[in-house]
Amino acid sequence: MKRIYIIGSSAGIVLAICSPAVAADMPLKAPVFKAVYSWTGFYLGGHVGYGGGSLGPGTNPLPLQGVFFPHSITGLIGGYQAGYNREFPNHVVLGIEADASFSSPTDAPALTPAPFNTALDYVGTMRGRVGYAFGRLMPYVTGGFAWGHSQFNLNDGAGKVMATLGQNQAGWTAGAGVEFAVSGNWSAKVEYDYIDLSRRMLDLSGFGLPDIGLDPNIHLVKLGLNYRFGDTPPWTAPVSANGQTALPESDDWNVHAQTTFLAQGYPAFRSPYAGTNSLPGGGQAQQTWTTTAFLGVRLWQGGEFYFDPELAQGFGFNGALGLAGFPNGEAQKAGAAFPKFRPQRYYLRQTFGLGGEQEDVADAANQLPGKRDIDRITVIVGRFAVGDFFDGNSYAKDPRADFMNWAMWSSAAYDFPADLPGYTRGAVVELNRKDWAVRAGLFEVPSAPNSDVLTFKTGGAVVEFEERHTIFDQPGKLRLGAFANSGNTGNYREALAIEAADPTLDINTVMASIRRENLKYGFYLNAEQQLMKDVGLFARASWNDGQNEILSFTDIDRSISGGLSVKGSYWGRPSDTIGVGGAINGLSSAHRDFLAAGGLGLLIGDGQLNYRTERILETYYACAIDKNFTFTADYQLIANPAYNADRGPVSIFSGRLHGEF
Repeated sequence: MKRIYIIGSSAGIVLAICSPAVAADMPLKAPVFKAVYSWTGFYLGGHVGYGGGSLGPGTNPLPLQGVFFPHSITGLIGGYQAGYNREFPNHVVLGIEADASFSSPTDAPALTPAPFNTALDYVGTMRGRVGYAFGRLMPYVTGGFAWGHSQFNLNDGAGKVMATLGQNQAGWTAGAGVEFAVSGNWSAKVEYDYIDLSRRMLDLSGFGLPDIGLDPNIHLVKLGLNYRFGDTPPWTAPVSANGQTALPESDDWNVHAQTTFLAQGYPAFRSPYAGTNSLPGGGQAQQTWTTTAFLGVRLWQGGEFYFDPELAQGFGFNGALGLAGFPNGEAQKAGAAFPKFRPQRYYLRQTFGLGGEQEDVADAANQLPGKRDIDRITVIVGRFAVGDFFDGNSYAKDPRADFMNWAMWSSAAYDFPADLPGYTRGAVVELNRKDWAVRAGLFEVPSAPNSDVLTFKTGGAVVEFEERHTIFDQPGKLRLGAFANSGNTGNYREALAIEAADPTLDINTVMASIRRENLKYGFYLNAEQQLMKDVGLFARASWNDGQNEILSFTDIDRSISGGLSVKGSYWGRPSDTIGVGGAINGLSSAHRDFLAAGGLGLLIGDGQLNYRTERILETYYACAIDKNFTFTADYQLIANPAYNADRGPVSIFSGRLHGEF
């Protein structure tokens, strides 16, 4: 699908109209007219920021992630805004704006044991704005109504949430800010808001606790970007009233965005027994929703910085448990009922050209337009997903656009380092030539299996060689990767031996007690080949040693997958895609014995195991609705779910709506 993008620069527009001279000896100077920037019109945008404050005495608020800042009752925030301004001849600007800001996930290391906790899920406001326009600069004050949603969590002795109560609260807000027209139709703003929500009493008598009063008082600092549509509503307006941007544009920065809503369900299947991490046999329906902004800026020659804030909401089946080849690539292990904000990517990329032939670089998400040397060295440092730079494939890589199953869009036995949403921090170096490339990376790993905390104490490494070729004038690629992770994990055979010596012990407790620095290593092979125009094949094979616990990804030690992708140009719909593929996943003998003894993996654990390979068939049809949106219908058949021949098979039906801007 074609990506729509808007970029701009900070230069002003100067229009000069020159009149011809009426006589050779009497030249006339033409009047010069300057276009005056106008703040009048509708706008949409997004913001990120940081907040703090109080939920009231004795409320035990959850510490939410601040990343670069201290944890607080909101942590980092992210959200949306929309509004309308009217600038008057005296340069006074009156406007109205509505916004919503969402909080961050819990900062687990900062959490202290308590019988209960409270949290703020989101706040929204509807505000008036009064500003004064100094050309492209507009300071303003703002105030109006506010509302939010708070929650109460009752904890057991181990800190696990037993019950949750939620409530809406209303109040007021006031603040001030300054907005500056940057380039094109874009403006940037810095804003401070104070939000006071009304005090609400929570009746906790049913839990044997005294009542508490939730009284949120919140301070928010926001950095935002707005896109202006002119003086007609954005749902009816072109880019601007006269078809032109308000200011000149630039290729030194860009903004892209995506949103993906994915709904899945499956009917009841054969399930004679189930364990802690089993897929429920009675059937289930779940959905996930993500919205991501992709911001890039050119810092200097060859230097680029990228920042991708994201809001994610929803859950995979059973909280992303029950299948090794999980069917939803958008499902995060850190699922949430309300959108949660994370700055998923922030990294610096430096490209050193080696001279010679150049290639065009298209404008895209996390890619600034321009030219670059084909022969080059690239260095990336920061936070990103390992899959951003390794294990790529043209036909099976993006669960927002093609195959959804984890074993289809990745080399599934590669336990790539990642936190719960799938990202890490580290560095990548790549040497690129016309027909080949070699790249290597070093990354932080989780502090323990399925941990959201990344650590420098141990690490992960990967090296990948990529070869490019043509067969009968059809392009193809072959990638070979080798990886190793050193992490805080337990050894399957050691845990089994201890449990065998004392059968009264719980094997999962044993495994947690023997975790120490252990190594996991393996390799992957990844191939893609175009057969003819708009028709391509892909295949992957991956393996790891399977002796120690999986740290980050999923419970797979051996995997092969492959399939076919066909574009709709053959039936008159060139933007549509049909795909069909399959995967077979397996475990090492030590790993399967651990599960058979009642062990729990990252995603699976039925309490016992009649081992067979997990087998997956997936097919989808992606239908382009328009230049921005695509709807995908997807079907997956999974035999021997979680490697258990006693359960399944499972039929999973999915619908995915994806938009790119």
